[in-house]
Amino acid sequence: MKRVLPTIVITQFFCTSLWFAGNAVLPDIIRNSRFQSSFLAHLTSAVQFGFITGTLVFAMLAISDRFSPSRVFFTSSVLAALFNLCILFGGINLAGLLGSRFLTGFFLAGVYPVGMKIASDYYQKGLGRSLGFLVGALVVGTAFPHLLKSITEGLPWRYVIVSTSGLAFSGGLVMLLLVPDGPHRKPAQQMHFTGMLRIFRNPEFRSAAFGYFGHMWELYAFWAFLPVMLTLYQQQHPDAELSVSFYSFLIIASGGLSCVISGLLSQKFGQRRVAAIALSLSGICCIVSPLFLFSSPPVSFLTFLFFWGLVVVADSPLFSTLVAHNAPGESRGSALTIVNCIGFSITIVSIQLLSAASAHLDARYLYMLLAVGPLAGLAAMYRGVETT
Repeated sequence: MKRVLPTIVITQFFCTSLWFAGNAVLPDIIRNSRFQSSFLAHLTSAVQFGFITGTLVFAMLAISDRFSPSRVFFTSSVLAALFNLCILFGGINLAGLLGSRFLTGFFLAGVYPVGMKIASDYYQKGLGRSLGFLVGALVVGTAFPHLLKSITEGLPWRYVIVSTSGLAFSGGLVMLLLVPDGPHRKPAQQMHFTGMLRIFRNPEFRSAAFGYFGHMWELYAFWAFLPVMLTLYQQQHPDAELSVSFYSFLIIASGGLSCVISGLLSQKFGQRRVAAIALSLSGICCIVSPLFLFSSPPVSFLTFLFFWGLVVVADSPLFSTLVAHNAPGESRGSALTIVNCIGFSITIVSIQLLSAASAHLDARYLYMLLAVGPLAGLAAMYRGVETT
């Protein structure tokens, strides 16, 4: 039992390294093709759209509730790793590249929410702490391709793709061999095609889910455009000599630490309260971002981005915990999956909005648009408290 959580955390880190593998090597892909720099939004959205489609299929068929979650995790990680490698095919065109990222995202739907399902099958008490470590692993895994790109600077970009696929395969195998089905698992006996919508009638579940949706509006847009922020600052302040890949890794990965801390704090102060504080702080970062972006000294600029990187994801494991606690035990995996599905659908809208708005709006004010999510999430949480 003691080895289960560290094992899940390590496997989650290994497998989610696939998420931003394409983003980390995007400058190299652009240099070797005729793609435009605005392709960032489309490449990121392809993974998100694949994940959304996958989560919808997994939830409707109740895959992680009807079948062994560890086996689902293993199969999904292997397929995601294989489709990630498709980027390496010589002469891959726009459709092939987007298709590869879409299918990688599709099978990540059998990794991230299923990993949370496995954790919830083992840990009924202290789930917030457990998911804090788990989501922290996702955050560091998401950041890891940027570190690989920084380490392998000067080497072919394909090293990043091969390395992340190798990690994902290893993670899936470790999960299969070392983590059997948990003691609190309640297998579902049939598929849920419409039952998932009924869980939103529960006001506590609905409050947690809508708080999560507001959080997601901001999170992946911030992660996707962080290298853009660093690149633009470097262009305007060449003396700063910032390593875009290295600082992208550090800032995103710092959120892994805040996930662990928020999970521990939630045991004393409660998930809802800590989540609301984190969501409030990240919303404030969106609003005050023009004060720090691009015109401030390097220390102020980086300090602000590090703080934003910490608070933007600190509430993620807490919302997942609240969703899991307020979902029926026999459909908990599908509930987590459908909430992820809707949440990641929202990320596409915010990412595409920033991409479109960047052509018409001063970059200093662009990221104020992300404040809409935290404000809406906090309003949903407040209404949820009033109705319970």
